[in-house]
Amino acid sequence: MNSHEIYQDLSPETLAQMLDWFREHERAVYTNAVATLAQNRKLRPVFIQRKPLPQQYAWIHKTCKIKACDTIGEHLLQAWFLAGHQPMLAAFCDAMGIPHDGKGSVQGDLPESLDAAKLDAAVDTLLESNDPRIVTLYLRVFNLQAPDGWPELTAKLESDERLKLA
Repeated sequence: MNSHEIYQDLSPETLAQMLDWFREHERAVYTNAVATLAQNRKLRPVFIQRKPLPQQYAWIHKTCKIKACDTIGEHLLQAWFLAGHQPMLAAFCDAMGIPHDGKGSVQGDLPESLDAAKLDAAVDTLLESNDPRIVTLYLRVFNLQAPDGWPELTAKLESDERLKLA
């Protein structure tokens, strides 16, 4: 699954939560994302920036669903998780035995395969203390970090009813 496909299943509420976070904590990232997406669509950024916030968010959501905007959409998701969800990322890395910097940013290479039993336990742990939609979104974004994803994680995302975006 690519990022444009993730955005197709992403609820407007979750997208608004992400964009609200950027506007509050990393305004420059939000502004740059709007500018880059607008340029990608051959629009002037001011055209988007002058719209009311709900219309901006709807436009960003619609635009991130386009394959040509895959890279921008993926970077937005990664930045949100790396800056706004560090405890969850660290908990996942700890549960999976992946070395990280204490904030969830992986140190060294990602594993070539994931232990299915550890993955089950990690998912259970994350779901106990986090919004299931955010956990699901994070796991999908994490799965983008390996070419074609990890088979174990892909299977978990497809089979576990708790891990649905929509």
